[in-house]
Amino acid sequence: MDIALGLSKSLFWDVDPKTIDIEKHTLFIIERVLTRGTWDEFKKIMNHFGKKPLGEYACQIRYLDKKTLSFCASYFNIPKEKFKCYTQQQLHPTYWVY
Repeated sequence: MDIALGLSKSLFWDVDPKTIDIEKHTLFIIERVLTRGTWDEFKKIMNHFGKKPLGEYACQIRYLDKKTLSFCASYFNIPKEKFKCYTQQQLHPTYWVY
């Protein structure tokens, strides 16, 4: 993992952080920070990738919880319908709200 980003190892509890390559695993890193990271970690990836590219990467993520999706749509000023996680969610509606 690129130590310059200074992301917490706890974000990547299920993988060896030494094997993560920022160029190869960009979407994985962004997904983890958006769903489990702190505001400071969010700012770190924002500084590294930039706002527009980060919004484009966020649109490619297959799953974001509703709160994170709403935050991303609002923060990046992108309609929810542009997010892959939103369109896939609509294809598979759930019957239980829990």
